[in-house]
Amino acid sequence: MDDKTRCTWPGECEIYKAYHDHEWGKPEHDDKKLFEMLTLEAFQAGLSWITILKKRDGFRAAFDGFNPSKVALYDEKKVEELLQNDKIIRHRGKITATICNARAFLDVQQKYGSFDKMIWSYVDNQPVIGYRKNINEVPPRTELSDKISKDLKKMGFKFLGSTTVYAFMQAIGMVNDHTQECFLYPDSKVLGIKQHRFA
Repeated sequence: MDDKTRCTWPGECEIYKAYHDHEWGKPEHDDKKLFEMLTLEAFQAGLSWITILKKRDGFRAAFDGFNPSKVALYDEKKVEELLQNDKIIRHRGKITATICNARAFLDVQQKYGSFDKMIWSYVDNQPVIGYRKNINEVPPRTELSDKISKDLKKMGFKFLGSTTVYAFMQAIGMVNDHTQECFLYPDSKVLGIKQHRFA
């Protein structure tokens, strides 16, 4: 029996619980994984996250393992192919945005050395610890996600509004919003991290 007390949002869904326990809120610095989460969060816009998680393997196969160098080369023929793939979300705007984002992602890597260095610089390379008492205290967006969203758009990224960016920040551990009742609630003494000024 699983007797762990979690944030309320995973409910009893095993896919959700696995994602919550092993990924959400954990700092991620691998560029390939960062591109994966950026892509999935963009596809999630207007949909439930569980819909995306259930199609995650399909997305990985369809988008060459989320290799931005390969995705950046996709042409209209590939777009049409993806639009026929029922293993993913067949949305032309999101598919073309993903290709655009792969190209912007490569530009960031060239300019900063890695996407990781660029994105984590917004929080001084330390996770934002929310210390939320309950799910109602978790915001849909923050001033920081507003800024990152605007900056990403200037860099050429698409389909990354502030709410999507904040979800991305939570997904890659830039923000830790596990709530007080959760077994993953951050212990500042253990983490050695003070509440971040942007929280």
